[in-house]
Amino acid sequence: MRSRMKECGRMAKKRFYSEGIRFECQGSGKCCVSRGGYGYVYFSAADRRRMAAHLGIPTLRFTRTYCEKVDGWFRMKETGSDCVFLKNNRCSAYEGRPTQCRTWPFWPENMNARSWQKNVAEFCPGVGKGRLHSAEEIAAQVEADGRG
Repeated sequence: MRSRMKECGRMAKKRFYSEGIRFECQGSGKCCVSRGGYGYVYFSAADRRRMAAHLGIPTLRFTRTYCEKVDGWFRMKETGSDCVFLKNNRCSAYEGRPTQCRTWPFWPENMNARSWQKNVAEFCPGVGKGRLHSAEEIAAQVEADGRG
C-alpha cells in the first residue's frame, strides 16, 4: 500500500514545465561556448551524415576532420572553448547541426527546475521569449536528444 501511495504521489507531482516554456533562439551563440560539463557535442551516425552533406564533404572526411571517438561515442574535437562552427555568434552549419544542438535547451539534464534556472535561464536570452513549447513538445525533444 505504501509503495502504491508513493507511486501516485510521483504521478501527481507536476513538472516545472507542465504549463510549457516560452523559448526562442536569440542567436547569441552562448550555447555554443563550453561551460563546465556542457563542453561536448556528440554526433550520431545520422548527425555526421547530415553535417557532412551540409558542408559538401564525404561523411568519412567530416568524421576524421571534426570528430574524435571517446568511450564508443563520436564527439566534436576540442579546439578551444567555442564550437568550431561558431562564426560571429552564429552557427555556420545551422541547417546541418546535430540533434544535440537542435534540441537545446530541452536536454534531459536541464529539465528540472534547479538545473533550468542555473544552467539555462541565467545565461540564455531565449528563455521566456517566443512561442510557448508545450510539455508534450518538450518531452519529445528530451527523448529525441537521446543522451538521457
